[in-house]
Amino acid sequence: MDSEIPEKAPRASGGATPAGEIDGRRGAFLLLGAIVLAWGVNWPVMKIGLGSIPPFWFGGLRLLLGSSCLFLLSLARGRFALPARGDWPVIASVGLLQMAGFLALVNLGLLNVPAGRSAVLCYTTPLWVAPGAALLLGETLRPRKLAGLALGLVGLLILFEPGSFDWSNRPVLLGNAFLLGGALLWSFTILHIRGHRWLGTALDLAPWQLLTGALPLLAIALATEGGPGVIDWNRTSLLVLAYNGPIASGFCYWAAVAVTRRLPALTASLAFLAVPVMGLASSALALGERPDPALLGGFLMILLGLVLVETKGRKRPA
Repeated sequence: MDSEIPEKAPRASGGATPAGEIDGRRGAFLLLGAIVLAWGVNWPVMKIGLGSIPPFWFGGLRLLLGSSCLFLLSLARGRFALPARGDWPVIASVGLLQMAGFLALVNLGLLNVPAGRSAVLCYTTPLWVAPGAALLLGETLRPRKLAGLALGLVGLLILFEPGSFDWSNRPVLLGNAFLLGGALLWSFTILHIRGHRWLGTALDLAPWQLLTGALPLLAIALATEGGPGVIDWNRTSLLVLAYNGPIASGFCYWAAVAVTRRLPALTASLAFLAVPVMGLASSALALGERPDPALLGGFLMILLGLVLVETKGRKRPA
Protein backbone atom coordinates (compact mmCIF):
# COMPACT_ATOMS: atom_id res chain seq x y z
CA MET A 1 0.00 0.00 0.00
CA ASP A 2 1.52 3.26 -1.11
CA SER A 3 0.78 6.49 0.66
CA GLU A 4 1.71 8.78 -2.20
CA ILE A 5 -0.96 10.44 -4.30
CA PRO A 6 -0.76 9.75 -8.02
CA GLU A 7 0.80 12.41 -10.18
CA LYS A 8 0.42 13.11 -13.86
CA ALA A 9 3.76 12.11 -15.28
CA PRO A 10 4.98 14.51 -17.97
CA ARG A 11 5.56 12.90 -21.31
CA ALA A 12 8.68 13.54 -23.32
CA SER A 13 8.34 14.64 -26.91
CA GLY A 14 7.45 11.88 -29.35
CA GLY A 15 5.60 9.93 -26.65
CA ALA A 16 8.77 8.46 -25.12
CA THR A 17 8.64 7.28 -21.53
CA PRO A 18 10.64 9.59 -19.22
CA ALA A 19 13.64 8.17 -17.37
CA GLY A 20 12.62 6.52 -14.13
CA GLU A 21 9.09 5.75 -15.36
CA ILE A 22 7.57 2.48 -16.55
CA ASP A 23 5.99 1.92 -19.93
CA GLY A 24 2.55 0.33 -20.28
CA ARG A 25 0.03 -1.33 -17.98
CA ARG A 26 1.69 -4.72 -18.31
CA GLY A 27 4.95 -3.31 -16.97
CA ALA A 28 3.05 -1.63 -14.14
CA PHE A 29 1.34 -4.88 -13.11
CA LEU A 30 4.63 -6.80 -13.25
CA LEU A 31 6.21 -4.15 -11.04
CA LEU A 32 3.20 -4.29 -8.71
CA GLY A 33 3.68 -8.04 -8.33
CA ALA A 34 7.34 -7.49 -7.50
CA ILE A 35 6.41 -5.00 -4.77
CA VAL A 36 3.87 -7.34 -3.17
CA LEU A 37 6.40 -10.17 -3.22
CA ALA A 38 9.30 -8.07 -1.90
CA TRP A 39 7.35 -6.37 0.90
CA GLY A 40 5.41 -9.52 1.84
CA VAL A 41 8.53 -11.68 2.09
CA ASN A 42 10.25 -8.94 4.08
CA TRP A 43 8.17 -9.56 7.22
CA PRO A 44 9.99 -12.79 8.17
CA VAL A 45 13.24 -11.26 6.90
CA MET A 46 12.83 -8.36 9.35
CA LYS A 47 11.98 -10.78 12.16
CA ILE A 48 15.20 -12.68 11.46
CA GLY A 49 17.23 -9.48 11.16
CA LEU A 50 16.14 -8.27 14.59
CA GLY A 51 17.93 -11.26 16.07
CA SER A 52 21.24 -9.65 15.06
CA ILE A 53 20.47 -5.93 14.72
CA PRO A 54 18.86 -3.76 17.44
CA PRO A 55 15.58 -2.15 16.26
CA PHE A 56 16.74 1.49 15.96
CA TRP A 57 19.96 0.55 14.19
CA PHE A 58 17.97 -1.70 11.88
CA GLY A 59 15.53 1.04 10.89
CA GLY A 60 18.21 3.71 10.53
CA LEU A 61 20.57 1.62 8.41
CA ARG A 62 17.71 0.41 6.23
CA LEU A 63 16.59 3.97 5.46
CA LEU A 64 20.16 5.20 4.97
CA LEU A 65 20.89 2.44 2.43
CA GLY A 66 17.56 3.06 0.69
CA SER A 67 18.18 6.81 0.44
CA SER A 68 21.66 6.21 -0.95
CA CYS A 69 20.21 4.03 -3.71
CA LEU A 70 17.56 6.61 -4.61
CA PHE A 71 20.10 9.46 -4.60
CA LEU A 72 22.16 7.44 -7.08
CA LEU A 73 19.01 6.95 -9.18
CA SER A 74 18.35 10.71 -9.07
CA LEU A 75 21.89 11.41 -10.25
CA ALA A 76 21.53 8.86 -13.06
CA ARG A 77 18.28 10.52 -14.18
CA GLY A 78 19.78 13.99 -13.96
CA ARG A 79 17.13 14.93 -11.38
CA PHE A 80 19.28 15.53 -8.29
CA ALA A 81 18.33 18.85 -6.72
CA LEU A 82 17.39 20.37 -3.38
CA PRO A 83 13.61 20.22 -2.83
CA ALA A 84 11.55 23.39 -3.04
CA ARG A 85 10.85 25.12 0.28
CA GLY A 86 7.13 24.34 0.02
CA ASP A 87 7.84 20.57 -0.05
CA TRP A 88 9.89 20.44 3.14
CA PRO A 89 6.82 20.02 5.39
CA VAL A 90 5.76 16.86 3.55
CA ILE A 91 9.36 15.63 3.50
CA ALA A 92 9.45 16.03 7.28
CA SER A 93 6.05 14.39 7.69
CA VAL A 94 6.83 11.35 5.56
CA GLY A 95 10.42 11.04 6.78
CA LEU A 96 9.74 11.41 10.49
CA LEU A 97 6.31 9.77 10.83
CA GLN A 98 5.84 7.25 8.01
CA MET A 99 9.47 6.18 7.79
CA ALA A 100 11.30 6.78 11.08
CA GLY A 101 8.30 6.47 13.41
CA PHE A 102 6.63 3.64 11.53
CA LEU A 103 9.80 1.54 11.20
CA ALA A 104 10.79 2.13 14.82
CA LEU A 105 7.39 0.97 16.08
CA VAL A 106 7.28 -1.98 13.67
CA ASN A 107 10.75 -3.17 14.69
CA LEU A 108 9.91 -2.82 18.39
CA GLY A 109 6.67 -4.71 17.84
CA LEU A 110 8.33 -7.50 15.87
CA LEU A 111 10.56 -8.29 18.84
CA ASN A 112 7.58 -9.87 20.64
CA VAL A 113 4.88 -10.41 17.98
CA PRO A 114 4.91 -13.02 15.19
CA ALA A 115 5.77 -11.64 11.75
CA GLY A 116 2.49 -12.69 10.12
CA ARG A 117 0.34 -11.08 12.80
CA SER A 118 2.52 -7.95 12.58
CA ALA A 119 1.88 -7.64 8.86
CA VAL A 120 -1.89 -7.81 9.40
CA LEU A 121 -1.88 -5.15 12.14
CA CYS A 122 0.30 -2.72 10.17
CA TYR A 123 -1.91 -2.91 7.09
CA THR A 124 -4.98 -1.72 8.99
CA THR A 125 -3.90 1.82 8.00
CA PRO A 126 -6.87 2.54 5.65
CA LEU A 127 -9.26 1.90 8.53
CA TRP A 128 -7.78 4.92 10.35
CA VAL A 129 -7.44 7.04 7.21
CA ALA A 130 -11.19 6.94 6.45
CA PRO A 131 -12.45 8.69 9.64
CA GLY A 132 -9.42 10.99 9.65
CA ALA A 133 -10.14 12.14 6.10
CA ALA A 134 -13.75 12.86 7.08
CA LEU A 135 -12.73 14.89 10.14
CA LEU A 136 -9.73 16.77 8.74
CA LEU A 137 -10.23 16.91 4.96
CA GLY A 138 -13.99 17.10 4.75
CA GLU A 139 -14.32 13.82 2.82
CA THR A 140 -17.72 12.16 2.99
CA LEU A 141 -17.84 9.01 5.12
CA ARG A 142 -20.44 7.10 3.10
CA PRO A 143 -22.30 4.03 4.40
CA ARG A 144 -19.97 1.72 2.47
CA LYS A 145 -16.93 3.14 4.24
CA LEU A 146 -18.70 3.04 7.61
CA ALA A 147 -19.53 -0.62 7.04
CA GLY A 148 -15.91 -1.32 6.10
CA LEU A 149 -14.66 0.47 9.21
CA ALA A 150 -17.06 -1.52 11.40
CA LEU A 151 -15.98 -4.84 9.82
CA GLY A 152 -12.34 -3.93 10.28
CA LEU A 153 -12.82 -3.14 13.96
CA VAL A 154 -14.73 -6.39 14.47
CA GLY A 155 -11.83 -8.16 12.77
CA LEU A 156 -9.40 -6.60 15.24
CA LEU A 157 -11.54 -7.81 18.15
CA ILE A 158 -11.60 -11.34 16.71
CA LEU A 159 -7.84 -11.22 16.16
CA PHE A 160 -7.14 -10.13 19.73
CA GLU A 161 -9.69 -12.45 21.40
CA PRO A 162 -10.09 -10.12 24.42
CA GLY A 163 -11.38 -12.93 26.63
CA SER A 164 -8.37 -15.17 26.08
CA PHE A 165 -5.63 -12.61 25.33
CA ASP A 166 -2.94 -12.58 28.04
CA TRP A 167 -3.27 -8.95 29.13
CA SER A 168 -0.64 -9.52 31.82
CA ASN A 169 2.05 -10.25 29.21
CA ARG A 170 3.44 -6.71 29.00
CA PRO A 171 5.98 -7.30 26.16
CA VAL A 172 3.36 -8.87 23.88
CA LEU A 173 0.76 -6.24 24.79
CA LEU A 174 3.21 -3.42 24.04
CA GLY A 175 4.31 -5.14 20.84
CA ASN A 176 0.75 -5.20 19.50
CA ALA A 177 0.26 -1.57 20.59
CA PHE A 178 3.47 -0.54 18.80
CA LEU A 179 2.27 -2.15 15.55
CA LEU A 180 -1.13 -0.45 15.69
CA GLY A 181 0.66 2.79 16.54
CA GLY A 182 2.76 2.37 13.41
CA ALA A 183 -0.42 2.02 11.34
CA LEU A 184 -1.79 5.20 12.92
CA LEU A 185 1.40 7.15 12.13
CA TRP A 186 1.19 5.98 8.52
CA SER A 187 -2.43 7.14 8.34
CA PHE A 188 -1.49 10.62 9.64
CA THR A 189 1.10 10.91 6.88
CA ILE A 190 -1.41 9.87 4.22
CA LEU A 191 -3.78 12.60 5.39
CA HIS A 192 -1.00 15.19 5.18
CA ILE A 193 -0.01 13.98 1.71
CA ARG A 194 -3.60 14.23 0.47
CA GLY A 195 -3.83 17.83 1.61
CA HIS A 196 -0.35 18.88 0.42
CA ARG A 197 0.17 20.94 -2.73
CA TRP A 198 3.12 19.20 -4.39
CA LEU A 199 5.90 21.16 -6.05
CA GLY A 200 8.40 18.36 -6.72
CA THR A 201 7.57 14.84 -7.88
CA ALA A 202 7.18 12.05 -5.33
CA LEU A 203 10.18 10.19 -6.79
CA ASP A 204 12.41 13.26 -6.59
CA LEU A 205 11.45 13.81 -2.94
CA ALA A 206 11.75 10.13 -1.91
CA PRO A 207 15.53 10.05 -1.18
CA TRP A 208 15.22 13.18 0.96
CA GLN A 209 12.33 11.61 2.88
CA LEU A 210 14.32 8.43 3.48
CA LEU A 211 17.35 10.45 4.65
CA THR A 212 15.15 12.56 6.94
CA GLY A 213 13.91 9.35 8.55
CA ALA A 214 17.35 7.73 8.76
CA LEU A 215 19.19 10.50 10.62
CA PRO A 216 17.03 10.64 13.81
CA LEU A 217 16.84 6.83 14.00
CA LEU A 218 20.63 6.57 13.80
CA ALA A 219 20.98 9.29 16.47
CA ILE A 220 18.54 7.45 18.77
CA ALA A 221 20.38 4.18 18.08
CA LEU A 222 23.71 5.72 19.14
CA ALA A 223 22.17 7.20 22.28
CA THR A 224 20.13 4.20 23.43
CA GLU A 225 21.61 1.08 21.86
CA GLY A 226 25.32 1.96 21.67
CA GLY A 227 27.73 2.14 18.75
CA PRO A 228 27.70 -0.03 15.62
CA GLY A 229 29.58 -2.67 17.60
CA VAL A 230 26.29 -3.77 19.21
CA ILE A 231 25.27 -5.20 15.84
CA ASP A 232 26.16 -8.83 15.32
CA TRP A 233 27.90 -8.38 11.98
CA ASN A 234 27.48 -11.79 10.42
CA ARG A 235 26.35 -13.17 7.10
CA THR A 236 22.68 -13.10 8.13
CA SER A 237 22.66 -9.46 9.27
CA LEU A 238 24.50 -8.33 6.12
CA LEU A 239 22.06 -10.19 3.87
CA VAL A 240 19.09 -8.73 5.78
CA LEU A 241 20.44 -5.18 5.38
CA ALA A 242 21.28 -5.81 1.72
CA TYR A 243 17.66 -6.81 1.17
CA ASN A 244 16.01 -4.14 3.33
CA GLY A 245 18.07 -1.19 2.10
CA PRO A 246 18.33 -1.36 -1.71
CA ILE A 247 15.34 -3.66 -2.32
CA ALA A 248 12.64 -3.29 0.37
CA SER A 249 13.30 0.45 0.81
CA GLY A 250 15.01 1.90 -2.27
CA PHE A 251 13.54 -0.24 -5.06
CA CYS A 252 10.10 -0.76 -3.52
CA TYR A 253 9.63 2.90 -2.71
CA TRP A 254 10.48 3.91 -6.29
CA ALA A 255 8.36 1.07 -7.67
CA ALA A 256 5.33 2.02 -5.55
CA VAL A 257 5.53 5.60 -6.79
CA ALA A 258 5.95 4.46 -10.40
CA VAL A 259 2.97 2.08 -10.15
CA THR A 260 0.62 4.66 -8.67
CA ARG A 261 1.56 7.06 -11.46
CA ARG A 262 0.67 4.47 -14.11
CA LEU A 263 -2.32 2.59 -12.63
CA PRO A 264 -5.58 3.90 -11.13
CA ALA A 265 -5.21 4.64 -7.42
CA LEU A 266 -7.98 2.16 -6.57
CA THR A 267 -6.28 -0.67 -8.46
CA ALA A 268 -2.95 -0.02 -6.76
CA SER A 269 -4.34 0.38 -3.23
CA LEU A 270 -6.34 -2.85 -3.44
CA ALA A 271 -3.38 -4.74 -4.87
CA PHE A 272 -1.20 -3.61 -1.97
CA LEU A 273 -3.61 -5.42 0.35
CA ALA A 274 -1.96 -8.61 -0.94
CA VAL A 275 1.16 -7.68 1.07
CA PRO A 276 -0.16 -8.96 4.45
CA VAL A 277 -1.40 -12.10 2.68
CA MET A 278 2.12 -12.68 1.41
CA GLY A 279 3.43 -11.80 4.87
CA LEU A 280 1.30 -14.49 6.51
CA ALA A 281 2.27 -17.09 3.90
CA SER A 282 6.01 -16.31 3.93
CA SER A 283 6.10 -16.24 7.74
CA ALA A 284 4.48 -19.68 7.84
CA LEU A 285 7.02 -21.06 5.37
CA ALA A 286 10.15 -19.34 6.66
CA LEU A 287 9.51 -19.23 10.41
CA GLY A 288 7.05 -22.06 10.92
CA GLU A 289 4.35 -19.69 12.19
CA ARG A 290 0.95 -21.34 12.08
CA PRO A 291 -1.92 -18.83 11.97
CA ASP A 292 -4.61 -19.80 14.49
CA PRO A 293 -8.34 -19.53 13.68
CA ALA A 294 -8.61 -16.17 15.46
CA LEU A 295 -5.81 -14.67 13.37
CA LEU A 296 -7.24 -16.01 10.11
CA GLY A 297 -10.81 -15.01 10.96
CA GLY A 298 -9.78 -11.56 12.14
CA PHE A 299 -7.60 -11.07 9.07
CA LEU A 300 -10.43 -11.98 6.68
CA MET A 301 -12.77 -9.52 8.42
CA ILE A 302 -10.12 -6.79 8.32
CA LEU A 303 -9.41 -7.53 4.64
CA LEU A 304 -13.10 -7.32 3.76
CA GLY A 305 -13.36 -4.07 5.71
CA LEU A 306 -10.35 -2.63 3.88
CA VAL A 307 -11.86 -3.54 0.51
CA LEU A 308 -15.09 -1.75 1.43
CA VAL A 309 -13.16 1.29 2.65
CA GLU A 310 -11.01 1.44 -0.49
CA THR A 311 -13.74 0.81 -3.10
CA LYS A 312 -16.57 2.97 -4.32
CA GLY A 313 -20.12 1.75 -4.74
CA ARG A 314 -21.85 1.93 -8.10
CA LYS A 315 -23.49 5.22 -8.84
CA ARG A 316 -27.24 5.07 -9.08
CA PRO A 317 -28.64 5.95 -12.49
CA ALA A 318 -30.18 9.42 -12.69
